[in-house]
Amino acid sequence: MNKKEAITDGKLVLEYQSGNIKALAVLVKRWHKSFCEKAFWILKDADLAKDIAQDSWKTIIDKIHKLENPESFGYWAFRIVYTKSMDALRAKQRQNNFLDVYKNEKEQFEEAEADNEQIKKEVLKAIKCLPQNQQIVLQLFYVQNYSLKEVSKILEASIGTTKSRLFHAREKLKKKIKYKDYEY
Repeated sequence: MNKKEAITDGKLVLEYQSGNIKALAVLVKRWHKSFCEKAFWILKDADLAKDIAQDSWKTIIDKIHKLENPESFGYWAFRIVYTKSMDALRAKQRQNNFLDVYKNEKEQFEEAEADNEQIKKEVLKAIKCLPQNQQIVLQLFYVQNYSLKEVSKILEASIGTTKSRLFHAREKLKKKIKYKDYEY
C-alpha cells in the first residue's frame, strides 16, 4: 500500500467518522476483495474466507470511530482480518482434532466389540462341549446370578458337588479357550 492510498483511506475514514455513510461504502469497495484474499491465503477455504471478511467488516464498523490514525486504516483492518482468520483456523483445527479423536475411539470400540463377539462365540462353543450338569451350573451361577447355595438347592445337590462342577467347568473352559489372544 502506498502513501497516496493511505491518505485516501484516511480521508474516507474521517468522512465516515463525521457521519458520511457513503464513505464506508467506498472503503468496502476498495478493501473487501483484499480482505477475502488475505483470509483465503490463511484458511485455504473460499467460503470461510468470505465469512471472515464479512465478520471483519462488522468489527471494523464497530471500532472505526476509535481509530486514532485514519491513514493506518489498511494495516489496522488487515490486522483484524488476520486475527479473525487465525481464530477460525485454530477453531477448525480443534474441530478436526476432536473428530480425529472421536474417529479413533469409535474404531477402537468397534474393534473391541468385534473381539468381544469372537470371544463370546468361542466361550459358547466351549460351553456346549461341557457335560450337561456343568453347563447348567455355569448357566445358573454366571448368567442367572444365583449364589452357590441357591444353585445347589435348585439342582438338589450338595454345595460341595455344585462347587466341584463349577470348578471343573471352569478348568475345562480354560483349556478349550486359547489365552494367547485375550486378557482376562
